[in-house]
Amino acid sequence: MKYSAKYLPIYIAFALAVGVVLGGILNFPSTPEYIVKNSSKNKLNKLIDFIDKEYVDNVNTDSIVNLTVDNILAKLDPHSIYIPPSEQVEVAESMKGNFVGIGVNFYMYKDSVAVIKPVANGPSAKAGVESGDRILYADKTKLFGRKLPSDSLFSKLKGAIGSDIELTIYRKSENKKIKIKIRRAVIPIKSVDAALLVDQSTAYIKINRFAETTYSEFIYSLEKLKRQGAKSLIIDLRDNGGGYMEEAIAIADEFLPNKQLIVFTKNKNGNIDKTFATEKGSFEKGNIYVLINENSASASEILAGAIQDNDRGTIVGRRSFGKGLVQREMDFADGSAVRLTIARYYTPTGRSIQKPYGKGNDAYYKESESRIGNGELYEKDSIKVLKTVKYKTKKGKTVYGGGGIVPDVFVPLEVEHGSESTAYLLQSGILGNFVFEQLDKDRKDFKGLTFEHFRGKMSQTDVYFKAFQNFIYGNGLNLNFGKSKELVKRYLMAEFARQLFGESYYYQIVLKEDAMIKAVLK
Repeated sequence: MKYSAKYLPIYIAFALAVGVVLGGILNFPSTPEYIVKNSSKNKLNKLIDFIDKEYVDNVNTDSIVNLTVDNILAKLDPHSIYIPPSEQVEVAESMKGNFVGIGVNFYMYKDSVAVIKPVANGPSAKAGVESGDRILYADKTKLFGRKLPSDSLFSKLKGAIGSDIELTIYRKSENKKIKIKIRRAVIPIKSVDAALLVDQSTAYIKINRFAETTYSEFIYSLEKLKRQGAKSLIIDLRDNGGGYMEEAIAIADEFLPNKQLIVFTKNKNGNIDKTFATEKGSFEKGNIYVLINENSASASEILAGAIQDNDRGTIVGRRSFGKGLVQREMDFADGSAVRLTIARYYTPTGRSIQKPYGKGNDAYYKESESRIGNGELYEKDSIKVLKTVKYKTKKGKTVYGGGGIVPDVFVPLEVEHGSESTAYLLQSGILGNFVFEQLDKDRKDFKGLTFEHFRGKMSQTDVYFKAFQNFIYGNGLNLNFGKSKELVKRYLMAEFARQLFGESYYYQIVLKEDAMIKAVLK
């Protein structure tokens, strides 16, 4: 299902993650120097120089090189990719875990930059920027009425740490323009979305990707929840496409006894590099549950595989993506980069969870789509794995290689969401867009409400459910919510809570009826 870009809210913290390829393990040793000796390589260099100097028309040889690089990498594997300079900056910031800016979540609403919510304790919040404000000018640069692309907007709002920017704001609630001076600062891009107790002794931590700060964020959250009485732990890796391998390994180390194998890699020369747990584990006794789905990939699969193969916990959900390749990144002078697959990784039992890619990239990614058609999102028996590639854990449990992590406890999509169309819609940007527009009509209706009063207000009305149904029809989507009313109302309430109160409140509402959480708590 495709949605028009104008209906997708742009959250600045998450937009900086654009360009991270699904399942990218960013395990980069220092980059070696390469000397061109091969005659075929020299042929390519000479051809580009020849075109540059002699071709009859003016040609951007950089674009030719980019096409050449893309075509070469396409012949290798789906995860060896070229990243152009504009995307590489965003990827680097996202994986670093912070950037320098003004600290707002914003969305291009009609022809203007609308503030969804200032980052808590960030520069904009401290300077007085409010939800619903329109940013008309950044210094003297006009931002409204120009349909600027996201990267242009980011460049206007980001800058050097400690530098000042003057925003001209239109505040709809007061019908006036305001000038606000903001001093740019480091803005964290959190990889842990939520950390809370789902009952008196069960902690829940949601990880959206594995960035440089993920381990420290995770440990901080885990220690806080332990102090609140957590004895068991749910790690939610659903829709986590991966990231830094080291961060996933460090988290796995917290759960495994000293010298237990976490993961190993093997390169083209057959060299094997094994990583074992150390003595530092802070949660080696409590029950562990790892939630995965069809979009959990790479570093997520390393963590899930280590837990499953060492019989340390229970994997809950649906079969993961199936990405078991390790990349090294090579940077170029123009700011672009190439990620090249340099090894395969294997879970402790010795299984590779990489799904086949010999039929080309299109077939590789369509395999994920085919899981709906072949029924495996609904029935565990429909999961396609290489049953001949069997492995045994230390306690004798059978696990399979060749296509993702198969959960110990299967939770079908239809139980979790009602229908796949409704499921993907409710977790897409279009829901956030709708909620912003509803809040924008009259924020006074929600001003001063406590979270509990807000929940009571939302649960007693169908106004927003009916409005959302009309919104969907009005945007050309023929999707009737009649059979999923309670589900849609819950996600609507959760999105209102996110924009009004913050990210953790979204999860407080959604998790109450989450099928995977229910499966754990049983």
